[in-house]
Amino acid sequence: MGHRKTLRKAGWLVAAAALIFSGPGVASAQAPPASAGQISATATPGCGKAPTLRNGNQTIQTSGKTRSFILSIPDNYDNTKQYRLVFGFHWLGGTSDQVAGGGSDGAVYAYYGLKPLSNNSTIFVAPQGFNNGWGNSGGEDVKFVDDMISRIENDLCVDTTQLFSLGFSYGGSMSISLACSRPTVFRAIAAIASPGEISGCAGGTAPVAYMGIHGINDNIGGGRGQRDRWVRNNGCTPQNAPEPGPNSRTHITTYYSGCKTGYPVVWAPFDGGHQQGPVDGCGGCESGARSWVKTEVWKFFTGDTTPPNPGPTPFRLRGEASSRCLDVNGAGTANGTQMIVWDCHTNANQQFTQNGQTLQVTGKCLDVPNNAGSGTRVRIWDCNGGANQNWNVANGTVTNVQSGLCLTAGGTNNGAAVTVATCQGGTNQRWAKA
Repeated sequence: MGHRKTLRKAGWLVAAAALIFSGPGVASAQAPPASAGQISATATPGCGKAPTLRNGNQTIQTSGKTRSFILSIPDNYDNTKQYRLVFGFHWLGGTSDQVAGGGSDGAVYAYYGLKPLSNNSTIFVAPQGFNNGWGNSGGEDVKFVDDMISRIENDLCVDTTQLFSLGFSYGGSMSISLACSRPTVFRAIAAIASPGEISGCAGGTAPVAYMGIHGINDNIGGGRGQRDRWVRNNGCTPQNAPEPGPNSRTHITTYYSGCKTGYPVVWAPFDGGHQQGPVDGCGGCESGARSWVKTEVWKFFTGDTTPPNPGPTPFRLRGEASSRCLDVNGAGTANGTQMIVWDCHTNANQQFTQNGQTLQVTGKCLDVPNNAGSGTRVRIWDCNGGANQNWNVANGTVTNVQSGLCLTAGGTNNGAAVTVATCQGGTNQRWAKA
């Protein structure tokens, strides 16, 4: 597909507002853009057709080569409804599988955390780069994107005014390359910790809505330089946007004023380094599940200040006796990996979400074998809806629904085994969400 010639989107309507705060140390100098639902759309050829594309891995011929990408179509896809289309590009050494599956954070971080927020409103694409990067030799990666868009739009019903791209590191650079070379195709891009224009920038003078997210300890000058390109292109009023100080453990989000209608610029520096999932209030911590980044990007892409269906809030389970947290041993993800107690941290193998009576971690469910007896080790397993994977979390105890046995720490040292055992009210059976 060539450079799309259709008229570029009637843009975001950005309301003037005084300085507002969205949390401790999180400032926005201008109200976020209006809802995408206010904008008329142009239907793609796939509207009204029975789709042939399915979820999962796809291959395509482009520039004489076979390339691959992962496609995620809304569960309740309706071929008469026009959907937003979001590309998520992986980092150097990353993969499309990690973007589509959320990596060690699991489904809560799928497509940089945007899929759980989308509430079936969006089609997602995770392309795979050559050598796990985005060198874009001779523009081949941009052409790859052109051909993916053509394939998807000819088969699925897409709102051509609602194409977006984001990525971390090299993936952010690839998104910048698309903003430069395809400004009438992509409505907005978000670059997380981009090292610059290493995927190229053919053109780069037309306006595109831009969000830059960058750690103050991660070549912040380069991040500011990219921001300033889009401040100029988009006709925004230059300003010295505030940035958090060292050891502040927070971020500051600024919406630039004066931008052309439909072309906002947002700058979100944070106290940290080269990270895709910084966590406010936690120095050096990284967790896509707990990070503010996904909600800020979703708000920017959609204009929705209250994202739909944000999903369960992750938490840890800290044992009263040990003051240590329930932990997936070795951060494993294989069925049968056993649970232990370990010093509390913010990594994904201690981040649980509760969905009904299931406790999920690293994309699996907390599990004991069917009809387990007292002393049986607790583990993770593919979620299957069985009673052996259902837990009652109440009054400081975690009780298996099938067996009636209590989650029990076998000791207080790092690595102590966790089992189910007859409930007796001891501190080794008491857990607090943390």
